Amino acid sequence: MAARDGAVAFEDFFPVMVERLGARGFMEELSKGFRLLMDEEKRVITLKSLKRKASLLGLQAMTDEDARSMVREGDLDGDGTLDEKEFCVLMFRLSPGLMKGSKEMLEEAIDSS
Repeated sequence: MAARDGAVAFEDFFPVMVERLGARGFMEELSKGFRLLMDEEKRVITLKSLKRKASLLGLQAMTDEDARSMVREGDLDGDGTLDEKEFCVLMFRLSPGLMKGSKEMLEEAIDSS
């Protein structure tokens, strides 16, 4: 889901969001994003729910391979889905600006979830 051809991707705005919302507010926004994308019955993000709901986040151009890659990259327990923790970890990993940010900011954001 990284931006292609130099375009700015939504995750590039994460450092600004953390600065404006604070760590707790940012984690709440990530949780809202997770709930938006999750399969309501399974309570996880599945390949099907991600593909079906991606357009709600402005990701109409997400291909099947993009969706598979996102789930594969974030799936830490190997079950083929993303739970909320896996989703949040993936969002942090996708944002170079957050990864370059201070260690304290990241620890605060993770601890407040």
